[in-house]
Amino acid sequence: MKSLEGIDRLGLGLYFLLCTFAIANIYSVDETLGKKQLIFFGISVFVGLLIFVSRSKFFENMSGIIYIGGVLLLIGLFPFGKEILGQKNWYKFGSFTMQPVEFAKIGVALMLSNYVSGSEFNAKNKRSLYKAIGIIAIPAVVVLMIPDVGSLLVFTAFFIALYREGLSGFLFGIGFLFAVVFLVSLAVNPLYVVLAILLIAGVLIFLNYYKMSWNVISISGIVGSIVLLCGIAYASPFILEKMPKHQRERIEVLYKGEKAFRDTSGYNLLYSKTAIGSGGVFGKGYREGSVTQGKFVPEQETDYIFCTVGEEWGFVGSSVLVLAYLIFIGRIYYLAERQKSGFNRVFGYSFASILLMHFSINLGMVMGLFPTVGIPLPYFSYGGSSLLAFSMMTFIFFKLNYSDQNSLV
Repeated sequence: MKSLEGIDRLGLGLYFLLCTFAIANIYSVDETLGKKQLIFFGISVFVGLLIFVSRSKFFENMSGIIYIGGVLLLIGLFPFGKEILGQKNWYKFGSFTMQPVEFAKIGVALMLSNYVSGSEFNAKNKRSLYKAIGIIAIPAVVVLMIPDVGSLLVFTAFFIALYREGLSGFLFGIGFLFAVVFLVSLAVNPLYVVLAILLIAGVLIFLNYYKMSWNVISISGIVGSIVLLCGIAYASPFILEKMPKHQRERIEVLYKGEKAFRDTSGYNLLYSKTAIGSGGVFGKGYREGSVTQGKFVPEQETDYIFCTVGEEWGFVGSSVLVLAYLIFIGRIYYLAERQKSGFNRVFGYSFASILLMHFSINLGMVMGLFPTVGIPLPYFSYGGSSLLAFSMMTFIFFKLNYSDQNSLV
């Protein structure tokens, strides 16, 4: 049918595949939660259909209101939020809960897309760039105050979209180095880290002096970065000591192993690895996993849902799931790059980058490559807020792509 031209069948097909496979795995962990997730999925699809029949410019025109609404919902957590698992980042309505940060990400993606695609934005202009960063920073600061470290990390995904629109690769790289230096300095003597920083900086300055490097790397930029990185290297151990005990242990698990904290912060990871490893090549079979059925892993239906896949479906099933995610995320990036509209492109990059960040952190977390920070696996972890928010972003982007493909411009 001509009316269906422009609908990305591959992308939507992968969305339905991920959601239905997720419901099956949640049902394996807990039948009641599996049935609830099926209801959440039905609601998400219904909302998606409403999005698809909306006007193509609706989300661009309403981006400011949606953004402000998302920020206000976050601020409202302080007086009205319900504390769950040590974090006051939920609203509770009877037996239902809602996590507003998931919907705030949609507002940021829309607002950032609106501003960056406008004629005022220029990534080379500091004032313009600061405004774009401010759009990200305002809700990010509120999330930091909650505090919700996991969601805060996801907000860095928007810088990938800014990089596509002209953000300096040097600035982007420095942000990544800050995180690396912080983590490395917890395991290695900070003096050695500083010496490595000075050595690398010396090479960059030498190349810059002899006109062998890119012009975007200035001497002042290198010197400023050296000072900040060295400061982070020496401050990291002190920052770790000042963290709450449970957060400190989650980071120390990476260096000392989960067995050192098997009764506290390492418990989830220990049994998560046990479940994944026991699945072997082909898995134990659906609803046959001893760790899954024994409910040894807390939050196994939410943040640690991947260990259920590993135990019941094995290496093959886990690999197929990972491949499906990579194809889906890659598809979003591909379609985003093809958009004729700047707004559509930036939103697509923001959406794909949020998915990539959630996917990477969650899998790294359940396999012990990243600290436990409470990041759901998109479409897969149990929860109405997460599924509805990701579904809304999915249908918004495919609606934008549909309109773009049928545009005569």
